[in-house]
Amino acid sequence: MGTSLRRKLILSALGLSAVLVPALTIPWFGARRLPGTRSSTNLPAPYLFPPGFLWGTATAAYQIEDTQDDDWAAFERDVVAHHRVEHRAPGQAQPGHIHKLTDFSEEVRLKKTDFDARIESDLAMAAAMKHSSYRFSISWSRLFPRQEMTEPDPAGIAYYQRIFAALDQHRLKPAVTLFHFVSPSWFWQEQGGKRGWERADALLHFERFVAAVVKHFGGRAELWCTLNEPMVYAYAGYLDGTFPPLEKRSGPPALVPVLSQLLRAHALAYRLLKEDAARRGKPVQVGIAQHVRAFQPLRNHHPLDRLTAQIIDQAFVWDFLDALHSGQLRSKVMNVDLSIPGLAGTQDYVGLNYYGRFYVKSNLLRPTKFEVLMHDPNNVAEDKPNELGWASYPEGFRLALLKAHQRYHLPLYVLENGTADSKLEDSDRQRLLVEHLREMYLAQQQGVDVRGYFHWSLFDNFEWAEGFTARFGLTHIDYQNHFHRTPRPSAALYTRIIENNGLDAALLSQYGPWPQP
Repeated sequence: MGTSLRRKLILSALGLSAVLVPALTIPWFGARRLPGTRSSTNLPAPYLFPPGFLWGTATAAYQIEDTQDDDWAAFERDVVAHHRVEHRAPGQAQPGHIHKLTDFSEEVRLKKTDFDARIESDLAMAAAMKHSSYRFSISWSRLFPRQEMTEPDPAGIAYYQRIFAALDQHRLKPAVTLFHFVSPSWFWQEQGGKRGWERADALLHFERFVAAVVKHFGGRAELWCTLNEPMVYAYAGYLDGTFPPLEKRSGPPALVPVLSQLLRAHALAYRLLKEDAARRGKPVQVGIAQHVRAFQPLRNHHPLDRLTAQIIDQAFVWDFLDALHSGQLRSKVMNVDLSIPGLAGTQDYVGLNYYGRFYVKSNLLRPTKFEVLMHDPNNVAEDKPNELGWASYPEGFRLALLKAHQRYHLPLYVLENGTADSKLEDSDRQRLLVEHLREMYLAQQQGVDVRGYFHWSLFDNFEWAEGFTARFGLTHIDYQNHFHRTPRPSAALYTRIIENNGLDAALLSQYGPWPQP
């Protein structure tokens, strides 16, 4: 899924002293907290999307497939061995822990969702739900389980051939992600004192992986995502210590070596995919999935809340996307202005993962010691926080789509959107689905070229530091009963929306009344 953001992730990530202290001399401005959570409109129903609009769900290899020899697998083994299974609070990860991981059997931990045994039936289920597309990632370590390999493991190629064959059979268009947080365990062996993406040979190995994917599957998908949520990966892994490699570096400038390598990795993957498409005479669209939050001040009357929220929004959401557009990684927070050859113009679309609103609360006496709140404790009725404490903010979805359109003038795909709702009768997920699709339609009416929507997720799965406790699935998985699948009511609701290619008048009325201008 995107993944859940953590309060400490932001606190530790954005040491803003170099930006905030001089900015205190600037008049009142910055981000503004808007009233309400849903956009007003008097547009008549139905709210229909263009012909050919993609409707699907998103998944990721490590979260649903049999566990390979990955960095996350090594993390899991260490968590189990030392029983590090706590969290600070719902949605707030404890560094070095995976929440309640040992509550689940070894079979569940290794099989995740038992997708390997159910590829054909799971994708048949998605097709029966009328989905037209399916987003998934390809496991680097399944293709290259050993460092010395120059050609991919035939068993790994055969595994993904099964997936592509099932997608073809059920007329589900593949949307393929290359790097979704996880890399082979051998990638983390030190080379010249460096590990992972900072190794001198990191891009050589990643290029070998991408070249193998392109060779075997390049003609089978049109929509490609090179990197999933690179800012989440960098902050969680290198500052917050909640994702592998579990580091806690000194501050945002220490992320530059990692982020610059990810940008180079994206550029080389973009080139390989486009060159292959040209040889085959088949079009492809290549981009990334960027995690988007609406960062807003807790207090509109407080200029430092507003300024800090604006700075966080730029650093966390837009700096990386701007780099793909311009070829320059520029960030005041990270104190960097770096040109990366071959990077400029390497996004054919903007991919957004959207999960709601966070609030920024500053301290005038200590301007760099701010808080990021997942919901407003004084406004719970409006925020309707989910089981991870995230505030629901559908209007922010429209605003994010509009801002991306205005910045880049490119097609957009919503590559993840959903909520944690474990109930079998998942009323919160149903409500949020309708609310967000309404906002997406309103964005289209403002000229935003949204071409597809992928709900997170097809079924419950392993949700990173939340383990198996956070449930995002349209389909419930019973981990105590042989991974039995039970579609939730949201699955039928999504099918109804897809069959109508939008929201009909009755559905809008059911979830109204809606704000009027």
